[in-house]
Amino acid sequence: MLNSYTDNKKIATRDGFGDGMTTLGRRNKKVIALCADLVGSLKIQTFIDENPERFFQVGIAEANMMGIAAGLATTGKIPFTTTFANFSTGRVYDQIRQSIAYSHKNVKICASHAGLTLGEDGATHQILEDIGLMKMLPGMTVINPADYTQTKEATIAIAKHVGPVYLRFGRPSWPVFIPKGSFALGKALQLHRGKNVTIIATGHMVWQAVEATKELEKNGISVDLINIHTIKPLDEAAIIRSVKKTGCCVVAEEHQMNGGLGESVAGVLARKLPSPMEQVAVKDSFGESGKPAQLLKKYGLSPKDIFKAAQKVIKRKAD
Repeated sequence: MLNSYTDNKKIATRDGFGDGMTTLGRRNKKVIALCADLVGSLKIQTFIDENPERFFQVGIAEANMMGIAAGLATTGKIPFTTTFANFSTGRVYDQIRQSIAYSHKNVKICASHAGLTLGEDGATHQILEDIGLMKMLPGMTVINPADYTQTKEATIAIAKHVGPVYLRFGRPSWPVFIPKGSFALGKALQLHRGKNVTIIATGHMVWQAVEATKELEKNGISVDLINIHTIKPLDEAAIIRSVKKTGCCVVAEEHQMNGGLGESVAGVLARKLPSPMEQVAVKDSFGESGKPAQLLKKYGLSPKDIFKAAQKVIKRKAD
């Protein structure tokens, strides 16, 4: 099955969101889209063209957008807010906490251009703290899909979920490799089975982990590869089941090492199954301007870095 994962087709995850919104626009009349001056970047023009009465352009006023969305949710509508991840979280955290999370409003916070792979826009836009910010809010569901297909399916799925959701996706064209129909909110997706090391990845890093797994298998290291698209609620059972088998794990994410998926996995293991673990994540630094692939390599998020982390954690297990 591992060989079926190829990079022959590449589409940005944000396109998956846009196509998911188009589908929702046709299926669910309660879905409303709001945008903070970034319609083209969020790929929702088709939704707008087909449903002009269900779209609100609020301009560069993200805090107001969250307040409007909270108000719409009280009327039974399902508002989807759209802007860059940095502006969807850091800029409006107070409004999300007070107006959406605290009262458990049915608002879907949809955030594009997350992580280092935003690329040339640089550190001011490359938020690497957003997963930590959002997962700490009580009742907030946090989703970070791996490719176009998974993002489209997640977008459609969250309209059925009652409660606030943070949906994170990216800017660059990215390999499309996740099987259709495999997204289930809160359930990890097993991509490969092995016995020597567990690799857990999320978002764009799932593809990096696939590439690393191929090389590890060539070197005689058997990998249990898991795609954690739903960071909260976390599929703890899948993590425990895998690490019980392999005895160690690596967690890879396009986020700060502090506060992200790795920290959540470490908490699970500390409470239920103490095991050697390594993290592949940004090490307490801001990003910079550059091509996505260059930045992933410079900040230690390449397949080679996952490969090395797997070797290291296996050695720790043996010691």
